[in-house]
Amino acid sequence: MRSVGGLAALFLLLGIAGPWLAPHDPTQINIAHRLSPPGAEWLLGTDALGRDIVSRLLHGARWSLGLAFVISVAGLCIGTLVGLVAALGGRLADWALMRTTDTFLAFPDLVAAVVIAGVLGAGTGSLIFALTVTGWMRYARVARAVGVSLHSRGYVVQARLAGLWPAAIAFWHYLPSLLSSLMVVWTGMFARAVLGISALGFLGFGVQPPSPEWGTMLLDARIHMRSTPLQMLWPGLAVVGCVLAINLTGDALRDRLAEKDGHR
Repeated sequence: MRSVGGLAALFLLLGIAGPWLAPHDPTQINIAHRLSPPGAEWLLGTDALGRDIVSRLLHGARWSLGLAFVISVAGLCIGTLVGLVAALGGRLADWALMRTTDTFLAFPDLVAAVVIAGVLGAGTGSLIFALTVTGWMRYARVARAVGVSLHSRGYVVQARLAGLWPAAIAFWHYLPSLLSSLMVVWTGMFARAVLGISALGFLGFGVQPPSPEWGTMLLDARIHMRSTPLQMLWPGLAVVGCVLAINLTGDALRDRLAEKDGHR
């Protein structure tokens, strides 16, 4: 788990400190050095406009990981709220909210995100909205399931009999029990958000030029895929490596939490 967690932490560190580590301006056009191969000055070469690929990857990490963090946290807050209201709000609220959740889950999230982004138009705001709207449901299912399992616990029953408000019960008694399960779900959804941002960027609905983002870099390099395939390789490896590291960290975290629960 340490090695996998260290790799995920490295990607997160690059997302935070990447712009300060970049050797060149990622948006500086230099036609004289367009499509340069990897070398001493350009470690991974340059793109079709002569921009340094290393610098664009490092700046792109902030866009990809930063937006993924915002999207996954927004989905976490919305989904947890929906799940807790369903667990505490009675049968009618539970039925209505869970049927709504099931309806959203019935559509493939990436396809739905593409449709929403296409209707709203390309841009960062549309990207965040589309991926948040299609990413809160798993949190809601987990929050509702854990909430229902806690409903008959003695300390929860006593809190209700004492007249404690449902919001206070949710905050003091439900959320602490939810945190570990939600953290595992969050790591998976964070990785899905990185993948979704890159996919929408590749389709032209994400972060708009000249801002560097991994999916947009893949889109720009597609035209030169045959002549200079390395242009697509580097951002592709960044996306795959980041998503894989975060998913493996989530799997290791899930196993560790299951181990702890087994020893109780």
